[in-house]
Amino acid sequence: MNRTDRLYAIREELRRAGPRGRTTEQLAALFEVSVRTIKRDLSTLQIGGFPAWSRPGPGGGYVVDAEATLPPVNLTPSEVSGLAVALATQTGQPYAAHARTALAKILAVTSPVDRDRANRLASRVWINHTDEPLPINPSVRKAVEEALATAHTLTLRYRDSDGLESERRVDPQFLGKTNGCWYLIAHCHLRDAIRWFRLDRIMNARLTRQPSTDRPITDIGTPPDSAHAISLE
Repeated sequence: MNRTDRLYAIREELRRAGPRGRTTEQLAALFEVSVRTIKRDLSTLQIGGFPAWSRPGPGGGYVVDAEATLPPVNLTPSEVSGLAVALATQTGQPYAAHARTALAKILAVTSPVDRDRANRLASRVWINHTDEPLPINPSVRKAVEEALATAHTLTLRYRDSDGLESERRVDPQFLGKTNGCWYLIAHCHLRDAIRWFRLDRIMNARLTRQPSTDRPITDIGTPPDSAHAISLE
């Protein structure tokens, strides 16, 4: 998530929190950045005129003026709780942080009554977090997401199934999930070919300033009949 998106997300999270507010530690954990970064972001928002202030004392945090809200959104409690449940099953996975931001925006403009009903419905769903997919390094996940969003090349340090490490420069093409693992499908400059990199085996990833090149779908191959792309339609 870039800084502009994070600033907007912090605003919506504080709106959603209402009089309870949020501490800098809570915001740092939510957006996976340091407390220092959150404090700098909050200062930027305040300088820009956003009506948030620090509440002193035990349990204190940042709160926002109740008037800084948007009109209610027309979603049912079941729809909102469905989004929350779907998001909870994807903790730590690609675009999960962005999805949390989207849910925060929705909750910020949902009426208090519907928000309480949605929360009550969602609380009736239990998830065994030991069943979650293999963990992905947050910094790696962020770099991969940014590379796909901005169409830039990545440099990777990758450990293969035999434990051998290598440095790669790749043009990201898309993300794929199969057999419980997420993969970055990319054109590898070292091999001059399409390669599948398991996200949990990428030790570190760095976004470069070099634009990446989209490859023909024929270079990537044909997915199995059981696979399909995500659609917003």
